[in-house]
Amino acid sequence: MTLYPVTREGLSSAVIVCPGGGYSRRAAHEGEPIAKWLNGLGISAFVLNYRVAPYEYPVPLQDTQRAIRTVRQNAEEWHIDPNRIGILGFSAGGHLASTAGTHYDAGDQESVDPIERQSSRPDVMVLCYPVITFGEYGHVGSKHNLLGETPDVKLVSLLSNDKQVTSDTPPTFLWHTADDAAVPVENSLLFAGALSRHKVPFDLHVFESGRHGIGIASDHAEAYIWPELCAKWLKKQHFA
Repeated sequence: MTLYPVTREGLSSAVIVCPGGGYSRRAAHEGEPIAKWLNGLGISAFVLNYRVAPYEYPVPLQDTQRAIRTVRQNAEEWHIDPNRIGILGFSAGGHLASTAGTHYDAGDQESVDPIERQSSRPDVMVLCYPVITFGEYGHVGSKHNLLGETPDVKLVSLLSNDKQVTSDTPPTFLWHTADDAAVPVENSLLFAGALSRHKVPFDLHVFESGRHGIGIASDHAEAYIWPELCAKWLKKQHFA
């Protein structure tokens, strides 16, 4: 986990960034550039070097939960508000982020490790063209790399995160392109629908066109505006 701190009066919020890469790698353009953009909003950022294939579930989730707990435990030292820790992910990193936001715990108060006593629940999620489901609209590569070639159907359902949303799921910002050929837009639509049913605040933006994996999208004719939209949403959540 690489820290990109900000210097400001008082405590900053923090966001842990999970680059995409189909659970086989971590895309560099979805890491440091995003951290620096968050820094520009006055948010401390952490780029998470979570483990990918040949590691399978639950290892990437354990890495992410440990990261959230670690930031909370060290919040005072890093001048971070422990109640304003979010997670942001792209593609398969979006699946990992949404897994962290739907599979969390309050910490093990009996643990001898103070980090493990901290909650692993993120306070907000930002999901960018995320893999959400391993069902009809799932991304085959991410599914195989995370769960293996012949996963148990119960595990497939458990990690289809639209099915795991509750009223306690964190507020969420999502964006996708309608013609994404790698991860269908239905992934974001399914998650937004689940959030709506459980009355969880969310902000969803679907742009008409754009290839998968465009990251910060500064040169994209439509999606270039997502960072501005997200910044306004983060401000509404008292993060920026």
